[in-house]
Amino acid sequence: MTTSRTILSTSRAPAAIGPYSQAVRVGQTVWLSGQIALDPATGQLVDGGIEAQAEQAFRNMAAVIEAAGGTFAHCVKLTLFLTDLSHFPVVNEIMQRHFVQPYPARSTVGVASLPRGALFEVEAIVVLD
Repeated sequence: MTTSRTILSTSRAPAAIGPYSQAVRVGQTVWLSGQIALDPATGQLVDGGIEAQAEQAFRNMAAVIEAAGGTFAHCVKLTLFLTDLSHFPVVNEIMQRHFVQPYPARSTVGVASLPRGALFEVEAIVVLD
């Protein structure tokens, strides 16, 4: 049995910087690739440290989710990647600016490095109505 896939993309989020899609939809489920803090207009990493980077990454993710027809309320699972786990409280605060209860499931992973020297990356699974 072959499952139909729809590749999703938007110019409101950074173009893929490798051989991947911004998101893939199968049925009502959308898998989003990780988003780092690239400015969609310039393709450059934003300045301003972890707070600016987390805000931009969530904005990028929101743009892809909106292109799929959803909102943050449709997120069922997030995975956060941080190069410094001491930034975890700041990222929690920023996440609470974008999400309301009931929150999605979430994993947080400390990593040695991220593309383009980013401090933060977020990926999501979304289930549309």
